[in-house]
Amino acid sequence: MKTVLLKNSKPNGTVVVPPSKSAAHRALFCSFLAGGGDVSPIIDSNDMKATVGVLDALKGGKETLDCIESGSTLRFAVPVAAALGKSVRFVGSGLLPQRPLGEYLRLLPMHGVSVKSEGGLPLEISGKLQSGIYEIRGDISSQYITGLLLALPVLDGDSEIRITTELQSQSYVDMTLRVLALYGIEVRKTDCGYFVPGNQKYEKKNLTVEGDWSQAAFFMSAAAIGGDVTLQGLDYSSAQGDKAVVDVMRQFGADVFVGENSVRCKKNRLCGIDIDCSDIPDMVPAIAVTAAFAQGKTVIRGAERLRFKESNRLAAVVSNLRLMGVDALETADGMIITPSGNVHGASLMGYNDHRIVMAFSVAAMFAAADTAISDAESINKSYPSFFDDYNSVGGKAFVFDNR
Repeated sequence: MKTVLLKNSKPNGTVVVPPSKSAAHRALFCSFLAGGGDVSPIIDSNDMKATVGVLDALKGGKETLDCIESGSTLRFAVPVAAALGKSVRFVGSGLLPQRPLGEYLRLLPMHGVSVKSEGGLPLEISGKLQSGIYEIRGDISSQYITGLLLALPVLDGDSEIRITTELQSQSYVDMTLRVLALYGIEVRKTDCGYFVPGNQKYEKKNLTVEGDWSQAAFFMSAAAIGGDVTLQGLDYSSAQGDKAVVDVMRQFGADVFVGENSVRCKKNRLCGIDIDCSDIPDMVPAIAVTAAFAQGKTVIRGAERLRFKESNRLAAVVSNLRLMGVDALETADGMIITPSGNVHGASLMGYNDHRIVMAFSVAAMFAAADTAISDAESINKSYPSFFDDYNSVGGKAFVFDNR
């Protein structure tokens, strides 16, 4: 267990953002189904290790697939393994065994696959997935839909995904469709979902993974509050939904300049906003921290799914904001933040959640005294070099072992 001690600082400089975790997950599964092709660069994070490890295990005929703490790895791998007729056991750690799998537990037995689970992990599957009509909720996790979109093209026969509720995180599904098209896979949009022709073959491709907008959000938040930071390696034509951080920071009042492969964000007077985060749930911690330094109330809506991430992110964000002297109230689908004008340092919980640790490391830059955050090692899930980059733009982070 590690703790990070953070001191007041002013961010200024340039960061080359790491490759997109979301894009890399999808490309690695496509490359696996194509039987080859290079996907690079890949960040050396725990989530990437999970996907690479699971795909290597599938190639090697192993029966146990360890998804570590990666929800994407798990929800993508389950239907892909089923489409290949694999009899395997999925395991994981952290809170992953408790994260919802209900849609697969309901759908797979209806399409030829036997499942054994008490609601989460471990999960055992056997049998070969069959084509057909898949009716699925769109308001639990878009990862279910991505998993099906990856798996259904290789089945004998055509399939249809019918989404029975409003689809949240549409941008993540759009990213999946874009990556699938790069690998030669056809999917047609319908009035209520997607039509997926069967008997398709993935084409071998070498794919360069674009920069990660969700990680850029933390440094843009820091710059908006009180600095000047340029993020390099970002493509504004990306399908990543989290590129919305540009518009969000502009809504707050920050100065944001978009270049060909970079974005520069500068501080300005910030004002509270009212925002629906149903399509950008991963950005909520960064948005909440930015709101703590704005003038006036910020209302965050459409974020109820954050209760089922690496932590209960709504409760975690609200608790840490309060510890720093910010008036924050958890609501049914988000939170209300009313800045106090006096954010002070505190001893905070990291909740073993990478996005909580990174977001409150930003808040600590502008706190009136030192801040300590537990579970600092959780950044290894997605961004192992975060504190190196943080310090490179003027941050003062000191990570130490608790033992």
